[in-house]
Amino acid sequence: MRYKELREIVKYLRNFRTINQIERVEDNTIHMRLDDKDIFFDLNRSKNLIYMREDFAKVRHYNAPFDKVLAKRCKKSHMEKIELDENDKIIRIYCLLRSSYKEERTILQLEFTGRHANAILLDSEGNVLEALHHDYHRDIRPGRPLHPLPPPKKLDKSPLVIEDMEKYLQDLYEKERQKRLSILKSAKSLQLAKQEKKLRQLLEGLEKEEELLAKADEEEKKANILLANLHTLPAYQERFETKDFEGYPITIELPKEAQNPAHGARLLFAKAKKLRQKAANIHIQRENIEEKLKFLSKKRAIIQRAKSPEQIELLFPKRVKSESKKEKNYEKFIIDGFGVYVGRNKRGNIELLKKAKASDVWLHLKDLPSAHVIVSTNKQSLPTHVLEQAAKLCAQFSVEHPGRYLVDYTQRRNVKPKEGANVEYVKYKTIPVTIE
Repeated sequence: MRYKELREIVKYLRNFRTINQIERVEDNTIHMRLDDKDIFFDLNRSKNLIYMREDFAKVRHYNAPFDKVLAKRCKKSHMEKIELDENDKIIRIYCLLRSSYKEERTILQLEFTGRHANAILLDSEGNVLEALHHDYHRDIRPGRPLHPLPPPKKLDKSPLVIEDMEKYLQDLYEKERQKRLSILKSAKSLQLAKQEKKLRQLLEGLEKEEELLAKADEEEKKANILLANLHTLPAYQERFETKDFEGYPITIELPKEAQNPAHGARLLFAKAKKLRQKAANIHIQRENIEEKLKFLSKKRAIIQRAKSPEQIELLFPKRVKSESKKEKNYEKFIIDGFGVYVGRNKRGNIELLKKAKASDVWLHLKDLPSAHVIVSTNKQSLPTHVLEQAAKLCAQFSVEHPGRYLVDYTQRRNVKPKEGANVEYVKYKTIPVTIE
């Protein structure tokens, strides 16, 4: 942001007195509820921004040392003073937290300095408490004084008149949202297209059942011919010219590991059996790949209908190192720290019913075929916004057309599995969701 914009924003922020809520909502974005207004401070190093928005729904939960100190020292605090550094694009918010027995002062320093952008918490003496980023180019260690940044070469301090600051901040967000949304749609659609291409190649590369059965018949035929002619075949020979049961000439080569014709016949029978098993199971592989393609298609549709970057980012959670890479039939999402699992197919729905704990929340479209959704609660109370987004995921991955849908939900203990993924459930509530 330009210096002159920050100057006018700071004047506007001086109208507020209390930080009722403060938390990190994206990797580099801090949300503050100042009195009754929600303001966002985006310290992304490629684009620093302060904005307001009305469509915010929290999808991520952060619990790093910085986040703990931020909440402990600034949440419910009084803003004694807010200032803009005269020589740099740095905002300092002086927070006072009162309790029945003490007062605690904290300085929240927000640095809108491009590639060095940061959020730093300082005590009243100017010593570092914690920081969003601990960079190699600057000594930012807790318990030490904060070293200042080198001054910028130029600051735009020209006059700027903003008649309606709230509209100005909302317009900043809308402009950035559209840009970011367009980039994300293109990038994630391309990512899905690559995955779809690989799956289609696998699908096309699968052998046909009839071809596998024909190969099995041929191997079994050779084995039977060998058995029928064992008394005439030399034990040391690896290749035989003989006739089949219809009198036609046939060449039989023993498997390399065959010790003699009898052993070779057993190996050919075993090979035929494997080919028949493969033919019997190839449809499962085909169905599995086709189901993955359908799921990716639904994902692509959600991306194209998305109205905000967060809706897209929700679909691509970061993989935790400790998570198993074993192939699963369900998809995992993270909403404000809660694990949300969506069945990709019938097998995935069954797996989720078995995996879920009694206190977890189960969701399903009302009176319609649907993906099963499980929200892992760890016996915690489920926030309304998490439940609403889980219900929306349930509908998005179950229907193809926009509209208003009803989603039933209850605790897993109230769901009784029947045949396959069919269930009966009681003590449920219903929540409406709209798919645009």
